[in-house]
Amino acid sequence: MADAQHVETGFATVNGAKLYYEIAGAGRPLVLLHAGLADSRMWDDQFSAFAEHCRVVRYDLRGFGKSTLPTSEPYSYADDLKMLLDHLGIRQFLFFGNCIGGSFALKLMERAPERIAAAVLSQPIGHRPENPDVMYNLSRDVWAKEFRERRPDVSMETIERYLHNLFRARPDFVYSVSREFVRHCQTPMLVLPDDTPAHAYQTAIDVASLAPNAEITVYPWKDPPELKARTINRVRAFLKAHVPVTAAR
Repeated sequence: MADAQHVETGFATVNGAKLYYEIAGAGRPLVLLHAGLADSRMWDDQFSAFAEHCRVVRYDLRGFGKSTLPTSEPYSYADDLKMLLDHLGIRQFLFFGNCIGGSFALKLMERAPERIAAAVLSQPIGHRPENPDVMYNLSRDVWAKEFRERRPDVSMETIERYLHNLFRARPDFVYSVSREFVRHCQTPMLVLPDDTPAHAYQTAIDVASLAPNAEITVYPWKDPPELKARTINRVRAFLKAHVPVTAAR
């Protein structure tokens, strides 16, 4: 947690869900979006560091952490993000998303391109034709099991329908947008590749190759420690170079 800064916590009601959020620091807004099998606590080590230079917002996606998962109304995670930032009075912001967070950010770039000033896509997920249900199965076997321990009232049928909409309704690329959209997307991006069943290396390469204002780091970038430190410095420099010009409404 951000011990040196005051941390504001709260819930915002968005599309029928209650989204839990935390804010620390001041200055240019930076949104941290967690991975699909985690919650906002995954940013514990980075939250304080970023809050020394930015107004940092981290929140639990619906169905994760302290946020709820109503499914009676149509929604999208991109709309959740947009409406949460509307609630907080933040117009334009920097973005740092891990795993599935990158897919949701790309969707928001498509729907509201003026909102995200620049984005770091860390270990983005991607569809694997040779293993098309990898994301569905991982979410069903790991996240859904933990979620139903907290919410036994939500049926497995509801969860499977939810996962179908995430990973099977658009079984291609990053699940949320097309290659054609990324080819014309002007938002500056920095891509940090990975190569695991959930994080397809080829997807990271494709995003960085298609997006006209994208950069990509080397892979692997976590080892040795000196390389990881240089990658962290590159992320900091990238975010510093793209200051939102209309942060607040």
